[in-house]
Amino acid sequence: RMISLILALSMICALFPVVVFAQTSGTCGDNVTWTLDDNGTLTISGTGDMEDYYYNDYGPWYSNRGSIKNVVIENGVTSIGSDAFCWCSSLTSITIPDSVTSIGDSAFCGCSSLTSIIIPNSVTSIGDGTFYGWSGLTSITIPSSVTSIGESAFWRCSSLTSITIPNCVTSIENNTFNGCSSLTSVTIPSSVTSIGNSVFKDCGSLMSITIPSRVTSIGDDMFSGCSSLTSITIPKNVTSIGKSAFSKCSSLTSITIPNRVTSIGESAFNDCSSLTSITIPNRVMSIGIYTFNDCSSLTSITIPNS
Repeated sequence: RMISLILALSMICALFPVVVFAQTSGTCGDNVTWTLDDNGTLTISGTGDMEDYYYNDYGPWYSNRGSIKNVVIENGVTSIGSDAFCWCSSLTSITIPDSVTSIGDSAFCGCSSLTSIIIPNSVTSIGDGTFYGWSGLTSITIPSSVTSIGESAFWRCSSLTSITIPNCVTSIENNTFNGCSSLTSVTIPSSVTSIGNSVFKDCGSLMSITIPSRVTSIGDDMFSGCSSLTSITIPKNVTSIGKSAFSKCSSLTSITIPNRVTSIGESAFNDCSSLTSITIPNRVMSIGIYTFNDCSSLTSITIPNS
């Protein structure tokens, strides 16, 4: 009898399967709510800041991320939370209102189908890794209101071709444009005083760049892998050149190292196969290992008495 009952229940369950629906609405801040409709439009509404979702604690719509095509953030919301829309790979458009003043860390990382975004003039900060992995992003306008751009903000945006950094930005953080292989033009304002490590690493299409005069150091791997870079002017205030700073810049034919430079890092010009000559300033005390390794065209080098 027990076996018969189990079999009967199994047949009933087969005829009427249990369907579990993913959540399509809820809260994402103290006074902020969200809804996802059948057309794939995710609407964020309310007042105040969105909640931040760090590491693997993604937004409450994460289980539906594959069906999200549009994001509409309504006026009144003042921030976009960290990791909020991470890996929404089907997302093709997003609307950000003037009420938003900050975009959190990794807010749109991995949104590979997005090709453009309009950032309103109300935004003053862009977090770490915000646009990481946007392989479809071709251009972006950063408003003049932005004063800070976080580390790795545009890392691996492989289709991004040009960008202008606003005049109020004073520093470019580590890995900001690392892996932007299509980047051909970057405008850096005179307000910038520091540029971090690996900022332009593997920007293989970048042919030339002007570094602002107030910058005092060239960071580690800053231009490593910039295989199309033919020339660069290092500002006179620079005192150090980091490890592998120009490694694998295979098109670089000449470079002038300023007189204030006192240190040149290991492998700084490693595999600069087109570099023909170089003069090392009088203040440099030592030359690190592999500094000119595989510089196969180097015919002349001046080493100071120091």
